[in-house]
Amino acid sequence: MHSTSTIEISRSALRHNVRFLQSFLHPGVRISSVVKANAYGHGIDPFVGIAEECGIDHFSVFSLDEAYQVKKALKNHAEIMVMGWSNPKDIDWAVENGIELYVFENEILETALTAAKKSGKNAVIHLEIETGMNRTGLVDKDLRKAVAKIKANKEYFRVKGLCTHYSGAESISNYHRIQHQIRRFRQKQRLLLKAGILPEQFHTACSAASIAYPGTQMDMVRIGILQYGLWPSPETFIHFTHQQNDRTDPLKRVLSWKSSIMSIKEVKEGEFVSYGTNYLAKTDMLVAIIPTGYSHGYSRSLSNQGRVLIKGQRAGIIGLVNMNMMIADITGIDDVKIGDEVVFIGKQGDRVISVSSFTEFSDQLNYELLARLPQNIPRKIVD
Repeated sequence: MHSTSTIEISRSALRHNVRFLQSFLHPGVRISSVVKANAYGHGIDPFVGIAEECGIDHFSVFSLDEAYQVKKALKNHAEIMVMGWSNPKDIDWAVENGIELYVFENEILETALTAAKKSGKNAVIHLEIETGMNRTGLVDKDLRKAVAKIKANKEYFRVKGLCTHYSGAESISNYHRIQHQIRRFRQKQRLLLKAGILPEQFHTACSAASIAYPGTQMDMVRIGILQYGLWPSPETFIHFTHQQNDRTDPLKRVLSWKSSIMSIKEVKEGEFVSYGTNYLAKTDMLVAIIPTGYSHGYSRSLSNQGRVLIKGQRAGIIGLVNMNMMIADITGIDDVKIGDEVVFIGKQGDRVISVSSFTEFSDQLNYELLARLPQNIPRKIVD
């Protein structure tokens, strides 16, 4: 059965973006591909496979259920790191399969230790420390407890990393807070080394920090939004291009989202379009009905504001976006037929609707829009 819309994932765009990432990272810095939230809406299953083709061999997720999805999608051997929630009931599986776990509560450490003793395999852990984000992370007293527990059971643990997360590296307004976090991380790093624990990797940088604070790249960077061809913020893009002779965007968008026209209708001047009295036709109009609505991830806030591409031209969304349908004004666009392609995100002819322009109308972050794309929309790999 065919779906009402399709998401296309470009292999060549991802390959280009990975090469770009490698060009500005320090030599030897490893990329961990962040594929939480269904690979930012791109789809874990298709994305992981083409990321491996591009040389990626480390993936980061939020939870163990996502780690399970990544493991099933792998074509080769790659490492998987859980940066967030690990259900205690699933940690046995994680340890047995070498899944790397963030430790930000000592309860996780205890459960991982029990699992390691049971399986005979080391629990692979990353100690996440609190440096000023005030979200997850071991505070000083808990870090000391964790160190004591690891030293007393060192045969059961592999301390793969020491890490933290910055509180908004994409904005210059957070500069002093980020600098404070960097200093605190260095302090905890020294404390750990003094205690005789030497993590294999130090990692703190996300996409934004990798660019805005290159000194934070360390041994590994956790790259999310950049690999998908988008910038963490306009400030990050300006920061990067300001240092380049060429000010054009070096990234390529990996995702396109498309549908097709299901019906075409004439609307007379003075008639209302869609529910209620939200849109009044000021002249005779020709409209296209598209089988995609807010249940498919197209925000209702785009009513009377959104744009789509039809026949290489922009067409405005008129009336309220419905649960399963929307209506586009195709007045003045020649030769439009039922079945013609409709582009929500991506390119058609010489015109493009980018994720950023899409989100400006709906007051959503690009992260938010992508992550909300339903998992049941088919993802198709294209070149």
